[in-house]
Amino acid sequence: MSFLDTADAHSIAEQVRTARLSPGIVAEHFLAQTSARESAIQAFVALDPQVVRKQAQGLSSPGINGLLAGVPVGVKDIIDTRDHPTGFYSPIYDNNWPSRDAHVVALLRQAGAVIMGKTHTTEFAYMHTGPTRNPLDLNRTPGSSSAGSAAGMAAGFFPVALGTQTAGSLLKPAAYCGLYAFKPSYGLVSLEGIKPLAPSFDTLGWYGRSVRDLGLVAQVLIPGLPHVTRPSGPRTFGFCRTASWDQVDPLVADALLAAVDRLKAAGHSVTMVELPDEFAQVFDDHLLINDCEGARSLSKEWQSSPELLSPSVVAMIERAKGTTWEQESAAKARLAVQAHVLKAIFAPFDTMLSVTCGMVAPLGLETTGPSDFCKFWMAFGLPQINIPLPRQPGEMPVGLQVIGGFREDSALLDAAGQVDLALRG
Repeated sequence: MSFLDTADAHSIAEQVRTARLSPGIVAEHFLAQTSARESAIQAFVALDPQVVRKQAQGLSSPGINGLLAGVPVGVKDIIDTRDHPTGFYSPIYDNNWPSRDAHVVALLRQAGAVIMGKTHTTEFAYMHTGPTRNPLDLNRTPGSSSAGSAAGMAAGFFPVALGTQTAGSLLKPAAYCGLYAFKPSYGLVSLEGIKPLAPSFDTLGWYGRSVRDLGLVAQVLIPGLPHVTRPSGPRTFGFCRTASWDQVDPLVADALLAAVDRLKAAGHSVTMVELPDEFAQVFDDHLLINDCEGARSLSKEWQSSPELLSPSVVAMIERAKGTTWEQESAAKARLAVQAHVLKAIFAPFDTMLSVTCGMVAPLGLETTGPSDFCKFWMAFGLPQINIPLPRQPGEMPVGLQVIGGFREDSALLDAAGQVDLALRG
């Protein structure tokens, strides 16, 4: 096994900066991995090996000394790139070539990253699924709209990838594919050059091979993010089931409870948290707002090319037409009030824990399963991390979700490191 098969981005960049590895050698390794398995997995919608090689060969100072020096990155195909088309998995945008990079892609290049290509998404990052398969079981879905990035990570095509999340599109694929993923607090990462769906929720996030990789990319994409480092030692966690706990399969519930036991054995405190009954409304309010904002975001496509939209997008637009302005405003007002209540519930804890998905990756590619355990926290713009639980050979992954307070992203990354250490120590 090669060093690059398992090395995280932090280690790869360090090897490149110290000239123990060249960006070209790194690129060739990941291109070879892609060549070997891409036909079965279909993570990429656009991949040009010569473009990848040209980037690696042209990497020079300051990029060669950057935080992501020589690190290949997969980019979800709703994010503009100047050297690859951006199609949003819609025939409306066939052969759409942006004139410039999205803000986050520009930051990645400035940090020395090599853009590997564009990864498959669902239509406009909504529900209509693409062809990507789960590398851990080709008969199963890799998850929702960031599926290409997640599947490519799990297959070893790149050690970092960008995704986005409006409901569960980043964390759910992470849970299904056994990946580390970080969705920052709402508003911290620029969305310039990224196709919107529901602007009240849309957030860019990323996958990495370790918790420290999640923090490394955060340094690049969230300029000014404070660095928080506490000594290793006991942390105080809440564990919140939410009103959707009845969706959790027994196998997943058992894995989570075993993880909680390991955290307690490592000296951490874990307290079960019950939410007030009114929080059961959050799931419906998120859906209502998502529908209304999604319909507005896709209004030009609806007016120009309705025949090229999938039934799922059309259904979303039709639901929005049946929703009044007052109903949408009331849903937003409820979430604003509940955000203050939730902040008080969080106060005694370093972070909150929950399940990421109530099931392992479902069989088939047409549906991806519910996103309730992600979208609940998403509704309040809170930062979220998926940590893959240890598993036996042949078992499908289960994800533990770690949730921080709003704009407490640095503290969340620190706590997630302690969780991961306890689970693998």
